[in-house]
Amino acid sequence: MGLGILKISHSASLAIHAMAHIAIDDSKKWHTVSEIAEEQGVSKSQLSKVMLRLSRAGLLTSRIGSGGGFVLSRPADRIVLLEIYEAIDGLLGKSRCLPGDHCLFQGCALSDLLHGAQEEVRQFLSSRRLSELV
Repeated sequence: MGLGILKISHSASLAIHAMAHIAIDDSKKWHTVSEIAEEQGVSKSQLSKVMLRLSRAGLLTSRIGSGGGFVLSRPADRIVLLEIYEAIDGLLGKSRCLPGDHCLFQGCALSDLLHGAQEEVRQFLSSRRLSELV
């Protein structure tokens, strides 16, 4: 078990960038995985998995077939970055001590640092809207 310090996965980064790509075009055009992957220079396979998770989380609407693709499920100014992060990497939980439940101290020697950093990240992601990226 690690310190629990926030790591933004490659998939979460892809998700934020893909959502921003879609948000830039306000025309409600359907965006394909191929188009986004080519524009972003990323793997279509990995991006497909990310887009599916974003759809399941209700952040994107998808349509299959000719003329299909993805659009935002709601306006970009109503989507916060924390939602995107958590749709991919799961809930941003509390940091844990390196030894986990077997810390030698009454309170973890690093808890103030870890919890403070985690709270700052949570506040940052929950206060930034997708529309601010575009």
